[in-house]
Amino acid sequence: MTQLIVYSAKAPSTILLDTTDFDVIAREIAPTGASIERWKAATPLSAEATSEEILEAYKPQLDRLKSERGYINADVIHVRPGNPNWPALRQKFLSEHTHDEDEVRFFVEGSGAFYLHVGEKVYQVVGTADDLLSVPQGTKHWFDGGNEGNFTVIRLFNDPKGWVAHYTGDSIADGVPNYEAA
Repeated sequence: MTQLIVYSAKAPSTILLDTTDFDVIAREIAPTGASIERWKAATPLSAEATSEEILEAYKPQLDRLKSERGYINADVIHVRPGNPNWPALRQKFLSEHTHDEDEVRFFVEGSGAFYLHVGEKVYQVVGTADDLLSVPQGTKHWFDGGNEGNFTVIRLFNDPKGWVAHYTGDSIADGVPNYEAA
């Protein structure tokens, strides 16, 4: 279930807001420059859909974003429980960082949480199937796919190099509760 939990950056165990109301989530994260929207596939997808089939099913939405925001590349990432690479990847994503471009993820299935550190607040935005989350360029954030990692996402990029992080060195992510998928 899509969810927003807002924590105090000064006291990360203090919850300022906890909601699953999609309209409230969109409204609360808008001042940060982040956005969330819902998409439906143009064609039904099987559980074994290939990356190419997934990209084709969301082609109208992807083409719209590419046209509006200048993205040049889209790919699909599958993470499943038991993936031997997930613990190391999770650690890399759990450190606060920024990017020179927007970080845009569409959840085809599964879930994960983006944490946006903006001013005196940390916004934990849990994306689930059909959610498109966009974190603006330069926003301090981190991502957690949970202990096991179980999601399929479409990623969009302006830079042909793909995902390039600039770590802040701030340890704030260590004080905010990690995401554990239900």
